[in-house]
Amino acid sequence: MSAALRAAGLCKRFGEFRANDAISLELESGARHALIGPNGAGKTTLVNLLTGVYAPSAGDVYLGSERVTPLAQHQRVQRGLARTFQINQLFSGLSVIDSVLIPICQRRGLGARIFAGQRSLDEPRREAWSLLERLRLADEAERLTRELAYGKQRLLELALGLATRPRVLILDEPASGIPAAESREMFEVIAALPRDVTVLFIEHDMDLVFRFAERISVLVAGRLLVEGDPDAIAKDARVREVYLGEGEP
Repeated sequence: MSAALRAAGLCKRFGEFRANDAISLELESGARHALIGPNGAGKTTLVNLLTGVYAPSAGDVYLGSERVTPLAQHQRVQRGLARTFQINQLFSGLSVIDSVLIPICQRRGLGARIFAGQRSLDEPRREAWSLLERLRLADEAERLTRELAYGKQRLLELALGLATRPRVLILDEPASGIPAAESREMFEVIAALPRDVTVLFIEHDMDLVFRFAERISVLVAGRLLVEGDPDAIAKDARVREVYLGEGEP
C-alpha cells in the first residue's frame, strides 16, 4: 500500500537561501505525525510545498500514488489534501454553520446555491450539523464567527478542513494562542478523528506532541534531522541539543 502523503527530495530556495533542503518524508495511512523544530527550521515552508502554496525548487509531492507536484492548491484539496493555518482564515461575518456549509457545498458542487435556502441544501446542512456536533461546536452554530472565543475559532477552522472530506489533513500549530485547557480539548478532538484521515501537525508544545503524536519528524535549518517514535525522539541527544534546549551554550 502506498503512503498517504510523501515528500521526495523537496527543496525550496529563495535566492541563495535554502529554506528546505532535500527533505524526504512519508506518512502512512492513518498516521498521527508531528513536525517539530526550532523557529526558522522550515516547517511552514514544507507545509506550503506539500499543499501547493509554493512550487518546489526540486523534488516531488505524492498524494497516495499520484504525483501532485504540478497541481494548484485547490486541485490538491479536491484530491483529499486539506490544511489549517497558523493564523486562522475564517469568515468573520458568517455564522458558524454557514461557514461550514461553504466547503461542504463546494465539495458537492452546490457552491452557487449555498445561501439560496433551497431544499437541495437540506442534506449539506445535516452534514454540517453532524460535523459541528463531533467538534463540540453545535451550541455555537448560529453565532457569528467573530463572536467565538479564540479556541472555538481554532476548532471551527478544523471543521472547515474536515468539511472537504480530506484523506490527509495538515494542521499548522492548531493550538497556537489558546489556553492550555483548550489546547488539550483541541487535540482530544484531533485524536478522535477517524483513521481514514491521516494527520500531520506542526506544534511547539512538547507536552502535546509527545502525548498525541505516534511519529515525529524533527527539522533543523531546513533539513530533516531525525525521525522516529516519541520515545526515540525524546531520547535522541541531537534533538535535546538543538530543540529541547539541553545542549551546551
